[in-house]
Amino acid sequence: MSVTDQNARTKDGFWETIKVVVEALLLALVVRTFLFQPFSIPSGSMMHTLLVGDYLFVSKYSYGYSKYSFPFGLGPFEGRLWASAPKAGDIVVFKLPADHSTDYIKRVIGLPGDRVQMKGGVLYINGVAVKRELTGDYTETGPFGTNIKAQIYRETLPNGISYDTLDMGTTAGDDTREFEVPPGHYFMMGDNRDNSADSRIDGSGVGYVPFDHLVGKAQVIFFSMNENAKPWMIWTWPWTVRWDRIATLLN
Repeated sequence: MSVTDQNARTKDGFWETIKVVVEALLLALVVRTFLFQPFSIPSGSMMHTLLVGDYLFVSKYSYGYSKYSFPFGLGPFEGRLWASAPKAGDIVVFKLPADHSTDYIKRVIGLPGDRVQMKGGVLYINGVAVKRELTGDYTETGPFGTNIKAQIYRETLPNGISYDTLDMGTTAGDDTREFEVPPGHYFMMGDNRDNSADSRIDGSGVGYVPFDHLVGKAQVIFFSMNENAKPWMIWTWPWTVRWDRIATLLN
């Protein structure tokens, strides 16, 4: 083989590699935009359903597509294509109405037209108390090694969807005014009721979330690590990965 032939083969191999990389990136972009997008949990507002260090797949197709389905909110249209409304109890990733660049994750509690209120730590929807059953205790280790204790309540919405909430005591969010959800909007709350900036809290930036701000529905925990662990530190996985949470399906 001549030097010229060898250089030609090297050049062809280089461009073939570039082609494969570009195709892989385009495929990943399509999957992320239209099918599934990974998210990590940065705060404890959805404990103990979701923990800091959980990694989720969010289905982008569940509610159809808006401009916020695209990276940086650059979708070339307004409204929603192939729209499908969320159900009460869905865990949803959405763009913060007060800051369209920030993703939040909460549970849908109020649908358009619903009246939502907290009274004495009990959730009321359309004037009726939501079924709430004490099921146990929860202990969390705080940032300074102290134990933070809470009670676990099983809450069941009128449509039959059940999930656990944490109650750490009396806070301002336990008693609110009555909120009436406007058309085309949703009322969001965290499962960690005493530690969640959500639609109940004035100044949180959440308020009533417009339908076109929904990014997708949280479907499954595909990976989970202790709060202070780093995913790239593979050698620590035997004791930092929460193996029992991997492949956990979400309501």
